[in-house]
Amino acid sequence: METKASEPSTAAQISNERRRTQRVRIAMSVVVQGTSGKNPFKEETQTISVNAHGCVMRLAVRVERGQRVSMINPKTSEEQPCTVVFLGQTDRGKTEVGVEFAQPSPMFWRIAFPPVDWDPSERKRPETNPAAPAPSRKE
Repeated sequence: METKASEPSTAAQISNERRRTQRVRIAMSVVVQGTSGKNPFKEETQTISVNAHGCVMRLAVRVERGQRVSMINPKTSEEQPCTVVFLGQTDRGKTEVGVEFAQPSPMFWRIAFPPVDWDPSERKRPETNPAAPAPSRKE
């Protein structure tokens, strides 16, 4: 297994950093196109997580940090210019790649992002009340 790393070394570490906008873990179909060496490429893949400034995904094609690529949302045909800002681990021939949009584009994903002050550790979980009486059964 080959590993290409730049700081930070995993997508999990990226999500732990302070973000300009909340990152949402979601698998969304995208098409990434650009050039690898001198050869043009177009790859269909899925995101690992997204935010208003870009995403993390896995790509089979080899890209370099600082490289410019285009991302297309296949549901809307919207295209955004991006820059590769992160290269993570390679597993099964695909590398974790983080890209940043040239301009923030929260509407590119067509999802609602949590508010800036949202803390995922404080989200409410369904309450279970162990002291609550069990439903009575009639015999």
